[in-house]
Amino acid sequence: MDENLLKIVEERLGRPPRGLREIAVVDSAGLPMVIRVASLVDEKPFPTLYWLIDPTLCLRIDRAEAAGLIADLQRRIDVDPALLESMRNDHKAHIALRESFLMPEDIHQLRSRGLWPALAERGIGGIADFSRVRCLHTWYASHLVVANTVGRLLDDYWAMSAQENQ
Repeated sequence: MDENLLKIVEERLGRPPRGLREIAVVDSAGLPMVIRVASLVDEKPFPTLYWLIDPTLCLRIDRAEAAGLIADLQRRIDVDPALLESMRNDHKAHIALRESFLMPEDIHQLRSRGLWPALAERGIGGIADFSRVRCLHTWYASHLVVANTVGRLLDDYWAMSAQENQ
């Protein structure tokens, strides 16, 4: 990986990245927005596959979370079976994608140590309960790589907010 990009990743994280595998998404200026990390770090399962490191998006999501957006989205999902099913499918697809990056020996090691469920049963952001939203940062990082339900809801929220502010 290019040393300059690695420095930017470190600056945006505030530390050297653990298990960095690639820069998954860059912005129009070529700056890293999302990184992909290994699912096995220091021989331990690490279920969060994608990390959002774009400072503007992180701040925007921080503000949305502080304004109660997670609870608002959760209420919508709780009463809409189609949204809930879509979100569950996002988790399942994410698990399959994460597994596709693992080497067979990694899977064997995790299974032999009884650690496989930490990856096989946890979805986006390591979420075990597929009906819960939790962290918008992990959802949106994943959304920028492979579109997902919560990421689309967040895009809709921002689009509606922009219209209200016109």
